[in-house]
Amino acid sequence: MLREGGYAVASDARVQEKASIPDIVIGRLPVYLRTLRLLADDGREVTSSQELGEHLGISSAQIRKDLSHFGEFGKQGTGYNIDFLCQQLQKILNVDRIWPVILVGAGSLGTAIANYQEFESSGFRIVAVMDEDPQKIGKPIGQGLQIGDFADLGRSVADSGAQIAVMAVPAHAAQRVANELVEAGLNSILCYAPITLSAPSHVRVEYIDPVVHFQHMTYYLR
Repeated sequence: MLREGGYAVASDARVQEKASIPDIVIGRLPVYLRTLRLLADDGREVTSSQELGEHLGISSAQIRKDLSHFGEFGKQGTGYNIDFLCQQLQKILNVDRIWPVILVGAGSLGTAIANYQEFESSGFRIVAVMDEDPQKIGKPIGQGLQIGDFADLGRSVADSGAQIAVMAVPAHAAQRVANELVEAGLNSILCYAPITLSAPSHVRVEYIDPVVHFQHMTYYLR
């Protein structure tokens, strides 16, 4: 374990022990990072697991346990230096760089995603927006982009070096599009379609389906 500014920093060897860390822990790290950034925006320099827990509805013990997988980031009686912990979480999550992202689907949802301006500050940049509709291809979209032809996916991936794709396509087209994304060499897919994709084991797929979340919430309604 390395030391920096009095705090313990996770060594590369420890950070690389990814297989042994529960995925549910990894899923909480971006939430911790988001909360720390909000505290930093308020001018805060130090926080504690207790305070983070109060913001997030998670026990302070759970937060300390999660972070302990990667190092010892706090000082006894002092807490966490917010800027330092942000830097370490960015490194752990591999967002201490900008990842190029290809967006497939230039409908209403795809256009909204392309216009979202907060991706880059979090480590992601949409470098290409692609669609199959001839009436959309060539039109401007997002931050200085033009809608490309999905038939040119392979070339776009090669030119950009992208490993991540966002799918904003209808459910009936989702599996076919996913297959082509995988064939083009993309190995991380964020899917907005209300469908569960079949993908090779090396491809990471995440889903955003508002209906699922609505139905989860309505269970608790009276």
